[in-house]
Amino acid sequence: MNWRQVIGEGIGATLVRLVLLSIVVGIVFSALGITPANLLDRLEDFVRNLATLGINAVTWAFKYFLLGAVIVFPIWLIARLFGRRTPKA
Repeated sequence: MNWRQVIGEGIGATLVRLVLLSIVVGIVFSALGITPANLLDRLEDFVRNLATLGINAVTWAFKYFLLGAVIVFPIWLIARLFGRRTPKA
């Protein structure tokens, strides 16, 4: 990948567009009452909630895995130990 694909036709024009777009977005965010600190706090809350959701899902799945494993693994082991053996040819 070369810089022309990343930046565009020229660095000056790209910087001017980025500055103007940043000003427009800043005006819109200001009108909506969004501040940089508020935005970072919301992002932090989102990541924390996402992590909590993932941990809760793993905890939920592990609880049911253990509940099922108490029955499934012993039955599997008994079936393997006392199951029909076929001679290998």
